[in-house]
Amino acid sequence: MKPLRLGPICVQHTGFLPAMLSPLVDAAEKGLDLVPALLSIVQHLGFDSFMYAIANYHLRPDNQERMYVFTTLPVEWVMRYDQQAYVECDPRVLYSFQSALPLVWDQASERGRNPRTDVYLEDAAANGVGSGIAFSVYAGFPARTLVALNSANYAIDDARRQHIMKNLGDIVLLGQFFHELFVKGVIEKGIAPLSQGAPLSARERQCLQLAANGMTSADIGGKLGIAERTVNFHFSNMFSKLGVLNRHEAIARGTAQGIVRPGA
Repeated sequence: MKPLRLGPICVQHTGFLPAMLSPLVDAAEKGLDLVPALLSIVQHLGFDSFMYAIANYHLRPDNQERMYVFTTLPVEWVMRYDQQAYVECDPRVLYSFQSALPLVWDQASERGRNPRTDVYLEDAAANGVGSGIAFSVYAGFPARTLVALNSANYAIDDARRQHIMKNLGDIVLLGQFFHELFVKGVIEKGIAPLSQGAPLSARERQCLQLAANGMTSADIGGKLGIAERTVNFHFSNMFSKLGVLNRHEAIARGTAQGIVRPGA
């Protein structure tokens, strides 16, 4: 697991900082690695791992989203999730497109929706993501966010569900404070996503080729049988990997690298 040093940075919390989150904020203000404090909080809340993702817009009219992802899960799982295009069938992501309310989920609640989701759930459970809670947090600029606390346990029984509900305020505040720290320590400093330079997935190459052929996100979604928002997610990830700011630049970079074939 890679360390996460964002600071030293200062977060204005207007005098309200839950004691549980103090070690995380202290680490950020001192420029220390946030991972030990973050994992301690996550485990205190009864979970095993943490994930934060944000797709944010640059402040220029011709720029589109870039994707940042941080997680305490193994890098091997992150790469597999990316290359298998699991974003298309991850119930946490799909739910976030429809609602900003927290989703408490386990294998039983999500299985049977469609075959691809079942494949994802099986693979995720084998990699330590068997259940958990996922939700969006507020961003003070155009962005889409997702925070997930994960458990290796496959099922959430009634007692566990009540425990999550009891701690829901602290769970959401953890996500919001982490978001504030990440924005100040990474995005506002213009630091490139860690995914920059990573290979495009097969689905991303497919979307890029179709865009080069003149298709919109809606057109691509219809052709591939996925939601338009999911197509846009693929492009956000693609821009981050290619180090570009919009589709025109992505197509040009893809053509130069031989990813896009003119007229294909």
